[in-house]
Amino acid sequence: MAKKLLQGKIALVAGATRGAGRGIAVALGEAGATVYCTGRSTRRRPATPGRLETIEETAELVTAAGGRGIAMRVDHTEPAEVKKLVAAIKRRHKGLDILVNDVWGGDPLTEWGKPFWKVNLENGLGLLKQAIHSHIITAHYAVPLMLGRRGGIILEITDGDAFYYRGNIFYDLVKISVIRLAFAMARELRKREIVSVALTPGFLRSEAVLDHFGVSEANWKDAANRKINENSADQNDAPADFMVSESPRYIGRAVVALAADPKVKRKSGRVFSSWALAREYGFTDLDGTRPHWGNYARKKYGKYKICDERFYSYWVPGLVELVFPDWF
Repeated sequence: MAKKLLQGKIALVAGATRGAGRGIAVALGEAGATVYCTGRSTRRRPATPGRLETIEETAELVTAAGGRGIAMRVDHTEPAEVKKLVAAIKRRHKGLDILVNDVWGGDPLTEWGKPFWKVNLENGLGLLKQAIHSHIITAHYAVPLMLGRRGGIILEITDGDAFYYRGNIFYDLVKISVIRLAFAMARELRKREIVSVALTPGFLRSEAVLDHFGVSEANWKDAANRKINENSADQNDAPADFMVSESPRYIGRAVVALAADPKVKRKSGRVFSSWALAREYGFTDLDGTRPHWGNYARKKYGKYKICDERFYSYWVPGLVELVFPDWF
């Protein structure tokens, strides 16, 4: 993959402690960017029970990859903390070029296989605050730093490149909402030099998923030797599916490809997948492969429709835009 495509760019990855966020931060560093790595887990104050990853560790990986990693502890559900973060970025760099909204942390709050009237309501509402409100709060304070800078891009990290139901009402609301958030922001930013898109990984080989299979990034393919080769009752963990997984760096390289594309404006307001962008831009995963979760899932589980040109044609123009064309 080409190096230093983003030399001199300032990026904020909200939710960079682990998983996709960490992979994105490191890939941005690999491309030469200065990356603010935020989250709640620090070496002094771990926030997620059972997880050892920290934002300091992510920042160090960014620097080792060729960029400059800066760790800042931020709870993105707290407006005052986000405002303080953005003020620090403005003071040091005068602006921001890349915003990645990847705050999640919803796995322990999600109950799979239960109807909405049986799930824990407090956990569900907490999930909406943690994974939707946090994105809106962060964009509210960070986007003003992007105004007036050419080539700005906002990336909302989701799960899935379609509008199908996702197996839990609150999980579904989160993942669809951030796709819609990317679209809504794109409409309000359409006359400015800022792009807003949503992006999904495939079967993500995160730290937690590696632990679930009892392997590491170095020997993850050993999971294929498990005797049982089917999904558990409450999650997609068939070893055969895991063999089509992708490292967090794969979606990170998708972010870099989008951020470095001078014609990315034409993509604004839409949702994209790591596997489709890999074929479009030519990047690979760490092992040189191009995992294609979409093709695999359709072949094994059946066809489903993704967001395509016809789908987006129903979104634009909207009635309000026709009535008030000069609002934004």
